[in-house]
Amino acid sequence: QLVESGGGLVQAGGSLRLSCAASGRTLTGYVMGWFRQAPGKEREFVSAITWSGGTTYLADSVKGRFTIARDITKNTVYLQLNSLKPEDTAVYYCAARLFLKYGTDWSRSYEYNYWGQGTQVTVSS
Repeated sequence: QLVESGGGLVQAGGSLRLSCAASGRTLTGYVMGWFRQAPGKEREFVSAITWSGGTTYLADSVKGRFTIARDITKNTVYLQLNSLKPEDTAVYYCAARLFLKYGTDWSRSYEYNYWGQGTQVTVSS
């Protein structure tokens, strides 16, 4: 089970930290991803991290503003959102999939097997 938290309403330029806590299984051998979906838009990839190696991936639209990290002791992955823009407004979901090999495209949402319920992030202008 994946449970997100940390969403909310923030002004443009502000920051939030999203958390995704996993329970019921070890995340060893998994890739943890963050996706977001704005009203009327497709779900889009934001970031991913390999649980064992900690290698991170970021979508071009958030590079330099968002950071992904994990705490192995807490079985939790974080997404730090800085310099937020109104276009970042969306429901943010965390998800998990099995790690296959480096070089895999981690942005394909349909390859993630486990999903959280989502947390709303709203950025006002």
